[in-house]
Amino acid sequence: MLHKQILWTPPYPEQTQMAQFLQRVNTNNQLKLSSYEEFHNWSVRHVSEFWNQFWDYSNIIHSAPYHQVVDDEKKMPGAKWFPGSKLNYAENLLKYRDNRPAIHFKGEGQPTQTYSYSDLYNEVEQLAHSLRELGVKKGDRVAGFIPNMPQAIIAMLATASIGAIWSSSSPDFGIKGVLDRFTQIEPKVIFAANGYYYNGKSFDSLDKLSNILKSLPSIEKVIIVGYSENKPQVSHIDNAVHYSEFLSTSPEPLIFEQLPFDHPLYIMYSSGTTGLPKSIVHSAGGTLIQHLKELRLHCDLSREDTIFYYTTCGWMMWNWLVSSLGLGATIVLFDGSPFYPDGNAMWYMVDELNITIFGTSAKFIDASKEANIDPSHDADLSSLKTILSTGSSLVEENFDYVYSKIKQNILLASISGGTDIVSCFALGNPMLPVVRGELQCRGLGMDVHALDHAGHSLINEKGELACKTAFPSMPIYFWNDPNGLKYHNAYFGLFPNIWHHGDFIQISEYGGVKIFGRSDATLNPGGVRIGTSEIYRVVENLNYIEDSLVIGQDWEGDQRVVLFLKLKNDKKITDERILNIRILIKKHCSPRHVPSIILPINDIPYTINGKKVEVAVKKVIDGEEVTNKDVLANPDSLELYKNIPELSGH
Repeated sequence: MLHKQILWTPPYPEQTQMAQFLQRVNTNNQLKLSSYEEFHNWSVRHVSEFWNQFWDYSNIIHSAPYHQVVDDEKKMPGAKWFPGSKLNYAENLLKYRDNRPAIHFKGEGQPTQTYSYSDLYNEVEQLAHSLRELGVKKGDRVAGFIPNMPQAIIAMLATASIGAIWSSSSPDFGIKGVLDRFTQIEPKVIFAANGYYYNGKSFDSLDKLSNILKSLPSIEKVIIVGYSENKPQVSHIDNAVHYSEFLSTSPEPLIFEQLPFDHPLYIMYSSGTTGLPKSIVHSAGGTLIQHLKELRLHCDLSREDTIFYYTTCGWMMWNWLVSSLGLGATIVLFDGSPFYPDGNAMWYMVDELNITIFGTSAKFIDASKEANIDPSHDADLSSLKTILSTGSSLVEENFDYVYSKIKQNILLASISGGTDIVSCFALGNPMLPVVRGELQCRGLGMDVHALDHAGHSLINEKGELACKTAFPSMPIYFWNDPNGLKYHNAYFGLFPNIWHHGDFIQISEYGGVKIFGRSDATLNPGGVRIGTSEIYRVVENLNYIEDSLVIGQDWEGDQRVVLFLKLKNDKKITDERILNIRILIKKHCSPRHVPSIILPINDIPYTINGKKVEVAVKKVIDGEEVTNKDVLANPDSLELYKNIPELSGH
């Protein structure tokens, strides 16, 4: 067994919902499964029975039963889940209608707003009535161009109650980025706020909205939520109305349309930087059952919890967070900068709202470490039991930072999945220890493997993340992809009938997972595949480096590694430092990881969701066009990589 450094051990694993569900499965099936690894293996070898057991355990509200769990678990794509069943996603999220808090909302610099479950139900009822009066019906698309605020959830739930399809984009997206998404799906209604806050400033959204609407003729009604300090003037926007005026004051009782399990719920978008984003359609039933599994079992979420994820409405973690309402938990929404007015803003919010599960990005944890923020000294954090991290790999040093500077007695769960599955392949587990640098486990029911290019499963070796059996939250189709060709090419081009996700991973003999970055950004010098995260872990630990980016440049029939360094303000790159970096990479990674070229750069491109975009930089250096720059938080940074003398010529 490989050496593993355990940072946390669960104090009462037998009291978790995961353990209780395991015991239920043992009882119902006359089994004696004891470890999580045994449980996971059973769940992927008995796919139908696993999901059947979880359907019963999760008490999904439905009006018609299914006649089988799945028609063919090996059929990918195209497996039919829970055929015959009828349900409504919104009904399952609104089954609690009491006075316990459903949503706490903190806008940057604003007082906290709280909606009870009763408040939430009543406002969804009002809005659903108004949308029906407007003519919104099953299958129509409703769009959100809106900050992470309660009205986004209310609009989504009202939309889902009718059987219409919700699709949202964050207001910090550029006009082209929004149009690249919404023109594909032709929404009938759009919800937008008049502005938003970030880093102490107020931003107006209405000018951008006006320009978006010029190229979005399908819109019949624009509903404006007053949020920022700018008074929302809607007279210059055709078919616009204030949200408060649009809400019905005398609604009919809320009707939840009963729909097939695979009825479309969400249209989401890939964040690629080449071509139009893929328009990925997710089902109501698949999203619901997968999220309930992940939240209840892998996060141990219950009614007693308050859960937060730092996200916008344009990232799948928003959709994931919202499903927590189905368990009666309190969810926390935040709009603004996580470092305003200072680096402890999020941790003070944990104390104020008694957050028990805190979700964020690996980039936030790394930025906090670099800024020497010490929440263990500055905040109480006694309510906090779990920290979740996703968006990119959480390196070993960031595990150390969490346990030394945030909290020792905490489950730190690095999780990974994607918009493509609106859920996770690898997750946390309240029954298992936390091992430094690893995701704790593969998700129940997710038959995840690291495959070589011949399709062989690897243990303790790096390979392609692949899933060998179908799962409920696979996309049902792509929008405007009538023959399914785009869908097939996106996930099934490398391994026939096996989902290929595009991450480069390693699975240990005890089931822990490491992710080494996107496999399309994987380096390949001398034919040996290397994950970019291995180099970042070494380089970004140096006190004079703020950030870095590494690519493989095709060169003289092979590939050479090129490393870009963003230096801290007063620092310089010197021959001595370059030599030291090469020595460190050779020592801690391998000789093949050592960059052929190391160059300073003033900025590193990131998506709005905080992911480095190595592939876009590689395209720029190769002279190819990057067509979808609107997914980038800092698109101008790509200009820095053009015409670099050291990377051209022979």
